[in-house]
Formats: sequence, structure tokens, C-alpha cells
Amino acid sequence: MMINTETVTKQPLDLEFNSKAFLDVAAKAWFVVTALGQWIFVVYVLAYYGPLILRGGMQALGQTNLPGGFVAGDTIGNVAVVAHLFLAVIIIGGGPLQLIPRIRSSFPAFHHWLGRVYMLTVFTTSIAGLYMVWTRGIVGGMVMKVAITTDAVLIITFGATALYYAIARNIRNHRRWALRLFIVASGVWFYRIGLMGWVFSTGGAGIDFETFSGPFLSFWAFGQYLLPLAVLECYLFAKESSNAQVKSAMATSLFILAGVTVFCIFSATVGLWLPKF
Repeated sequence: MMINTETVTKQPLDLEFNSKAFLDVAAKAWFVVTALGQWIFVVYVLAYYGPLILRGGMQALGQTNLPGGFVAGDTIGNVAVVAHLFLAVIIIGGGPLQLIPRIRSSFPAFHHWLGRVYMLTVFTTSIAGLYMVWTRGIVGGMVMKVAITTDAVLIITFGATALYYAIARNIRNHRRWALRLFIVASGVWFYRIGLMGWVFSTGGAGIDFETFSGPFLSFWAFGQYLLPLAVLECYLFAKESSNAQVKSAMATSLFILAGVTVFCIFSATVGLWLPKF
């Protein structure tokens, strides 16, 4: 009996190729869902807070549910709030654009300049956010203060590292750290969609809505960026792995997470953002 060695050796190669393609499609599916969800949030911020501030100035923030939105006599703090709010539009809106390969290859100048603006913005908004957290009251108390401070430190660290590799022309490492920066810089978005997804699916288990405290909120204060960051690290590991089963398992997980993300975006849109209008 003759064995067709070409067929035997080809099967593992085909399996590896299929798993690579499967992982690539899954990653793109999650990214598309995330990008659309972030742009919905950007539209909300501009459409709700923009006209409000244009009509009533910074004092108008006192009419919102934004914690410590306006404090009379604290000009620096009020400016920090407004800056943090609208710089977030650049971060959440521009972040996905930096990760689209077609834009990087077809419009390199745009990619480079947006990257510079994005880096400057994440550093600025992190500092403004830290000022707000430690000088004004914040929902969630010390747990949330520590969580936001940790996120800000990660943003600055990841941003500086991504910038270092960009200057060094080490594109592979630059992109890996840019992905990490994208995740931690999106914490404000992950927090909102994750919170509303939890409320819609469980009725708010682990949340005291009167004091806005509870075990879930303590967990999600850190989970808003650490869980997505863990998923990213698993994806990067699977992408480099030569094991087709690892790639397929990660791809399946990403498709499931894409579905969960759609549900959370829907929950935040109908339960948190649309009611403001």
C-alpha cells in the first residue's frame, strides 16, 4: 500500500492556514463591532455635550449627571473636565482609524499625523483625568480612584512605549504596543457598555443603585480595561502560535465576544445615551 506523502504533509498545512484565516476574520469582526460602537459614543458626546456647552458654557455641565461636572470658582478643574470630555472624542474616534491597515498603507501621512495627535491627546487627557479624580468627588470612592489612576499609568506607559518603537522604526513592536494603548485608552467606553450590558442581562446584580456601589462595580472598575487587555494578550499569543487548535479556540472566543460586544453596545445606546435626547 502506497502512502501519498504529499497529501499527508498538506493536511496540517491546510489546517494551519484555515486556522490563521479563521483567527484573522474573527479579529476583524470584533474590531468592526468595536469601532462602530465607539463611533456611536463619539456621536453621543458631540451631540449631547457640544450644544449644551455652546449654549450655557462650562456652567451647563452642572445640569448633567457628570460627577463633579462643574464646581463654582474652580476654573482649572472645570477646564480640565471640558478638556477631558472633548479630548476623549479624539481618542475614541481616532483610535480605530489608527488600526485600519488600508488607512496606514494608503494614507501614511494621515496615519502619522493622527498618531501624533492621538499620543498627545492620550497623555493630556490622562493628566486631566488624574486631576479630576484626586481633586473632585467621584462615584465609586477610593476603589474607582485607584482603578482610574492605574488605567492612566498604563495609558502613559503604553503610549510612551509605542512611541519609542515608532521612533526606532520597530514596526512590529510598535503595533503590538499601539494595540495595548488602544485597549486601555478605551476604558471609558468599555466601562459604559459593560455596565449597561450587565444591567440589561442581570437586572443590575451586585449594584446598589442608590449609592452606585457594590461588588460588580468594584470588579468592573478594574475589569473595564484589564479584561479586554487580557483578551488582547491571548490574541497576540494565538496569532504567534504554531498550534492550529490554539488559533481556532481564540477565533471562536473572539466571535463570541463580538456578539457580547454588540449586545453591550445596544444596551448602552438604548439605556444610557438615547434617553439623554
